Parts: sequence; structure tokens; C-alpha cells
Amino acid sequence: MSLSTVYLGLGSNIERERHLCAGLDALAEVLVDLRCSPAFESEPVGIKSGPFINFVVTGQTHLPLLELDRRLKFIEADNGRYAPDRKGLPLDIDVLMYQDWQGTFDGLVLPRAEILKNAFVLWPLSLLAPHLVHPVAGKSMAQLWQEADIQQVLAPVPFEWRGRQLTEA
Repeated sequence: MSLSTVYLGLGSNIERERHLCAGLDALAEVLVDLRCSPAFESEPVGIKSGPFINFVVTGQTHLPLLELDRRLKFIEADNGRYAPDRKGLPLDIDVLMYQDWQGTFDGLVLPRAEILKNAFVLWPLSLLAPHLVHPVAGKSMAQLWQEADIQQVLAPVPFEWRGRQLTEA
């Protein structure tokens, strides 16, 4: 089976570093050549909670799209995402892009709309893959970020995983 390139958005607002590092550890088991964008702190969008840390990762996987999405749900669950008494969002992992696929796949819409709507997705994606072309907008992520008029405040935050600094403060 061939490898597919994927882009995933990660976020957490509860024990942020612990859950995000656990998510990266789990993703390292299913993605080859895992690379991470810088991490950003952002105010929540659509929920009342404390600030999030968000970043984007890319890698290659042998998993078909729906199997990858199912694995992501297990990783989220292992980090308390679906616990009945949870407060906030311990770990959120979204498939942003899978190859250059467009459309709805068993309820999963690609490319994910949040790429164009949320600074905490587009800015890190533009830093990680500036030349990647959005399959619907037809522009590079760097160009989309440059042209974006998104009123969200982001701040780079120090973040380390497996001894590597993803973001310098």
C-alpha cells in the first residue's frame, strides 16, 4: 500500500503540554516522517474555556482516510476527550487534508473548512507547508495566510516534544 500525505490540526486547553505530547507520541506510531509546526496559544473559538495551544503536523501514513480518522478518535479518547466529566478539551485532532482530496467522506469534509476560517490552523499550516496548495482555493498556504483577514489573536508559545523545541518563546 502506498503512503498518503496528511495534515492534522492539534489543540488542547486542559493540561495542554501533557495531552499534546501524548497525542504526538501516539501519532508517531501511525505517521512516517512526522513534522510539526510552531505552537501557538489562542483564545477559544466556539466554546467558553481557557486558552488553547494549537499546532499542525504532517506526515505520511499507510492508513486509508477513514481508518486514520478512527485512530485519531481513539487517541483523543485515550486523552479524556470523551470522558463524561471532562472540563474543556484535553485533546482535539482533526484531519485538515488527506492528499489533495476534496469532498465528503463518510461525514468527514476535506479539505477541512477551519483551514480558511481559523488563524490557529492557517498560520501554523502556512509555516509548516508554505508552498502547499489548498485544493479548493487554489492558492498556497503562505498566500492564503498573507491574504487572510481573520480577527483572532495568536501568540507563539514555547513547546517541546521529545527534546525538540517546536517553538522558541
